Amino acid sequence: MRFVAYSLFTLALTVPAQLYSQVQSSGQQPDRNFFQRLGDAYWQDWHPSPAAASAPAPARRGYPAPLDSPPFPSSDYSVGGTPVIGAPDTQTYSLMQAINQNRSRIKVYGWLNGGFNVSTSNKGDGANAPAAYYYSPNRITADQAVLYIERLPDTVQTDHVDWGFRVAQLYGQDYRFTTAKGILSQQLLARNHQNGYDPVMVYVDLYIPKVAKGMNIRMGRYISLPDIEAQLAPNNYTYSHSLLYGVDPYTQTGIIASIKLSDHWLVQAGLSAGNDVAPWTKDAKPTLTACVNYTWHKGGDALYTCANSVNDGKYAYNNVQGYYETWYHRINATWHTDTETWFMYERQVPNIGGNVANPLPTETGANGAFCSAGERTCFAPEVAVVNYLEHEFSAHRYLSIRNEFLDDIKGQRTGFATKYSEHLVSYGMWIGSTVLFRPEVRLEHSYDLAAYDLGTKHTQFIVAGDLTYHF
Repeated sequence: MRFVAYSLFTLALTVPAQLYSQVQSSGQQPDRNFFQRLGDAYWQDWHPSPAAASAPAPARRGYPAPLDSPPFPSSDYSVGGTPVIGAPDTQTYSLMQAINQNRSRIKVYGWLNGGFNVSTSNKGDGANAPAAYYYSPNRITADQAVLYIERLPDTVQTDHVDWGFRVAQLYGQDYRFTTAKGILSQQLLARNHQNGYDPVMVYVDLYIPKVAKGMNIRMGRYISLPDIEAQLAPNNYTYSHSLLYGVDPYTQTGIIASIKLSDHWLVQAGLSAGNDVAPWTKDAKPTLTACVNYTWHKGGDALYTCANSVNDGKYAYNNVQGYYETWYHRINATWHTDTETWFMYERQVPNIGGNVANPLPTETGANGAFCSAGERTCFAPEVAVVNYLEHEFSAHRYLSIRNEFLDDIKGQRTGFATKYSEHLVSYGMWIGSTVLFRPEVRLEHSYDLAAYDLGTKHTQFIVAGDLTYHF
């Protein structure tokens, strides 16, 4: 399967340019077939005309977008659970250009993403953990092949109700980080397959413009709201993820309403079945989400405050209670910084420290905690902070610097009760807006226990990189 994935990856990189060259040399301009139109789309993306590069931006309601995309993953700061209310859909895709010149509101697109890592850890599967997503050392990996089918609601207009939807399907190694219990989860929890399939997002959006300055209601399975990072490769600054994000909830299934009160204020409230669990599993329980986003400096600064999952907090599959604060700050035209801090916990977590008689069993895929001697269960908290410093060299080049600290106080998130630090430097290089290469170097350390290389090393150094090819 890995060979097949990379054969397709290589074919996808070479076919469009070859087709375009053949069409040009033959002088056949009209009546191109699908593959010729696809080749044209890539050629035009990699060699844009001056008119295309200088085209005016579509109308937008509210503050101007603070960032450029590309090179960055998005032109707006990350706010989960909703499209950016007041922002137009400006995305075009090579596949849709070949199908209908990007004229339809329903779009089909995706990407192939693969990478490599060379690590000082060497003890086999999982030895890079808790580093994510390249949890296994010294590999070339087919990380994710993703297909989207979506329609974005028009949130710029204010005169009629509109709707949207998204079906996002993922195949590859990264499924192990997106899996929700009860949704094809036997691939991971029962069989621990190296690669797997996950319908990571399946939801509908209902946009109602007459509520304040616009309200969006999202229903289905969606990405957990807070975080600078996200599961899907193009939504991140870097190939790898922070330690913080690697132990975070990933998806929720439920309903979330986002209301834009003004250009400054956005409020969100929702109800889900919990973190990374389907509503029909025994671990599901009513879970509240509440967030507030405050934007100022004409869109250059934003504070995003979230209580992401609020219920009784008792031990179950990923039933962590999470409270987040994220600050986005545009320093100037080429520099910006994002900082996220969180506090998470679970109650009544079984003691796996080997210091108690008759220990309670743990659930498959849900770690226990290293409690004090004699405790059968305990309160298991963790705190973390991560900072991204980003510099734009051009529309096709950017620099990422990441620093973070994580304290897994009872070892319930990583399997080791220790403090961690992580430091990363990454460089992003685009070809047009369809091919992205991100090399990086990463140094991390666990302070109280040896947590790396399957619990034998305190320090880990990794050189890695990935290639994302959009269609």
